[in-house]
Amino acid sequence: MGALEGYRVLDLSRVLAGPWCGQILADLGAEVIKVERPKRGDDTRSWGPPWMKDDAGHDTHEAAYYQSTNRNKLSVAIDIATPEGQEVVRALALESDVLIENYKTGSLKKYGLDYETLSKLDPKLIYCSITGFGQTGPRAEEPGYDFIIQGMGGLMSVTGEKDDLPGGGPQKLGIAFSDITTGLYSTIAIQAALLNRNITGLGQYIDMALLDVQIATLANQGMNYLASGKVPGRYGNAHANIVPYQVFKACDRDFIIACGNDTQFIQLCQAIGLPELPNNPKFTRNADRIKHREEITDLLSAHFSQKTADEWVAAIHAAKVPVGVINNLEQAFEEPQVVERKMLVDMPHPQREHLKVIGSPIKMSRTPIEYKHAPPMLGQHTDQILSRILSKQTLDELKSKGIVE
Repeated sequence: MGALEGYRVLDLSRVLAGPWCGQILADLGAEVIKVERPKRGDDTRSWGPPWMKDDAGHDTHEAAYYQSTNRNKLSVAIDIATPEGQEVVRALALESDVLIENYKTGSLKKYGLDYETLSKLDPKLIYCSITGFGQTGPRAEEPGYDFIIQGMGGLMSVTGEKDDLPGGGPQKLGIAFSDITTGLYSTIAIQAALLNRNITGLGQYIDMALLDVQIATLANQGMNYLASGKVPGRYGNAHANIVPYQVFKACDRDFIIACGNDTQFIQLCQAIGLPELPNNPKFTRNADRIKHREEITDLLSAHFSQKTADEWVAAIHAAKVPVGVINNLEQAFEEPQVVERKMLVDMPHPQREHLKVIGSPIKMSRTPIEYKHAPPMLGQHTDQILSRILSKQTLDELKSKGIVE
């Protein structure tokens, strides 16, 4: 049994933040029912190429983007813009422990699928709304997109090379960081609400906003500003509070050093053949090295250009100082540690016998993650789920009208 076996989640969300939350809950054993629009489904179903290929090597038009965030779910296609569809979704909600949605603020009220309406029918329901800006405030009704949130929330101001360097300027992350972290925080909030319900018998409303999460995850950079009053800048691949902690270029390619304290700095210098460097008062302590960041960085950069990255990594690794190469995704997936930790798994799909997906990072001894369902095709489980609450005659009528698929 999974850790959340026996819980049912109704996932009305689309794209990334909400579905990411739903996938985590599904991986943990909850039954997650994903409600999608007939004919079109989740927006990300069309976000290709790339598409999954079938066993014959042909494109299936099952988008890789959709598949990245909908594993272990059951897909039901319902038109919630119709009164009949709303009634079906309402019935599913009242049989669920959790509802996740990421519609614009107030949008579901007109359908009678808002928290106020549903909680009167079932006070035990935990209802999680995910929006760009939350349910309150001057921007509450605006749509929120990860890229915009990364900019507004300050992340891009501390990401990228300095303005005076080639390629300098603000930079978004290569993944939708605000979406994914909001999905993670939402998962935590839902599990906390479930624990509280065990004590009180009551559900509650969870208001999650991408901008809130982005501000929260500024972490040390945010506190650096609050403590100093100085607006942090961009350091590229360097660290605002630690030196040396950045990318260096060897004679053949780049590699990373993450020297976290003064003891490691001494060990690093011995390993690379510069044992006298820590004796220089400009470099002895981390605070000194931050003050003289450019000088020590230039010195180390010139030194590292004399050998290959593999040579430096081997020498520094032997000294037990954090060091590593920079992998592309092919190399990352082939990394022996990644393989050993089973971070790639095969799942049978209706159109492909062995669909390779990225596994869950959660490792639990007694209730391990199970991979039960490949990312579902649109409406793949409509009959299975709706037959629980509808007669065959009613289900057939709704299908004939195009309300369910």
